[in-house]
Amino acid sequence: MIEHLVEPRVPRDLKDFIAGLPKAELHVHHVGSASPRIVSELSARHPDSTVPVDPEALAEYFTFTDFAHFIDVYLSVVDLVRTPEDVRLLTYEVARELARQQVRYAELTITPFSSTRRGIDERAFMDAIEDARKAAETEFGTVLRWCFDIPGEAGLEAAEETTRLATDDRLRPEGLVSFGLGGPEIGVPRPQFKPYFDRARAAGLRSVPHAGETTGPRTVWDALNELGAERIGHGTSSAGDPELLRHLAERRIALEVCPTSNIATRAVTDLDEHPIKEFVRAGVLVTVNSDDPPMFGTSLNNEYAVAARLLDLDERGVADLAKNAVEASFLDPAGKAALAAEIDSFTASWLAR
Repeated sequence: MIEHLVEPRVPRDLKDFIAGLPKAELHVHHVGSASPRIVSELSARHPDSTVPVDPEALAEYFTFTDFAHFIDVYLSVVDLVRTPEDVRLLTYEVARELARQQVRYAELTITPFSSTRRGIDERAFMDAIEDARKAAETEFGTVLRWCFDIPGEAGLEAAEETTRLATDDRLRPEGLVSFGLGGPEIGVPRPQFKPYFDRARAAGLRSVPHAGETTGPRTVWDALNELGAERIGHGTSSAGDPELLRHLAERRIALEVCPTSNIATRAVTDLDEHPIKEFVRAGVLVTVNSDDPPMFGTSLNNEYAVAARLLDLDERGVADLAKNAVEASFLDPAGKAALAAEIDSFTASWLAR
C-alpha cells in the first residue's frame, strides 16, 4: 500500500474510536478512489497504459509536483477504465473500501464524460454503476449516491454531455442526487457553466461544484452566485475573505474539506497552516473528506485523525464532525436522523467503557 502522506499524531484510543465511528463521505472521486490493487489490476488488463502494474511502484507514480501534475496522473488512471466491466469492478471495490471504514453513506463523484468519450456505451455505463451500487448496499450496508461532475478542463462540450446524461430521464441513474464541476480551476472560470447548472438544478439535482481550491475567494463567490452551490468542494481560499466566511456560516453552506489532498496537490503548503481552523472559528459548517484517497496515501479515517489533531478534538468533537457530514448530505430526513442517532449511540457506548 502507499504510505500515508500525512500521519497524524493522535492517541491510539482516538484512532480506534475513529475507525469504528459510523460516517458519511461527501467528497470522494470514483476513479480517484481506486486502490493500488485495483489500479494494478486495471493496468494489467490494458498493457498499453503508462500506469505501473506493480502496486509498490504506484507510490512513486502518485507523488505530485503540483496540481497540474496531479491532473495528468489522474487522467492516466481514468484511461484505465475502458469497459463496463472496468466500471463495475471499480465502483464495487470503492464501496468495499468505504464499508471497511464504517462509511454508511457516500456521495461518490463520477465523471461520466471521461468514460463515454472513450467509447463506453452510456446505457452500459449507467447499468454498471447502478448494479455495483445495489450490490454494495446489499452486501456491505453502505448506501451510495452519485454526483455527476463536469471535467472543467474538457470545456463546454463536456458540460453539455454531462448535463444531458444527468437530466435525460431515459438514462439518469436512480442513485444520482447532485451535479458538480471538477478539474483545474485556473483558466476555467465558473460562470461559463451557469446554463448547465441551471438545467441540472431544474431537473432536481443539487449543486456541489469545486471552487477556491487553487484559486481565490472570487471563484467561490462565482460558484455560489452563478452555479447556485449548496456545498463547496474544498473552498480552501475562503479563509482569505471574511465576508465570504460570514456568508457561508450564516447560510450553513458546507465546505467539503480534504486536508491531505490540499497538501498533496500543493494547494496548501503546510498542514499546520491549513485553513480548517479558520473555517471552524468562523462558524462555517465543515465536513471532512478524503477526495482521491489512494492517490494521496490517505483514507477517510486518516482524514478524521488529521482534523482531530488540527482542531484539538476529543471523541465528542470528532463525532460532531461526523454529524456535520450527515447534516450537509443529501440524505432524506429519516436517513439523516438514523445515521446521526447511530453516531450518538456509538459515541455514548465508547465513552461509557
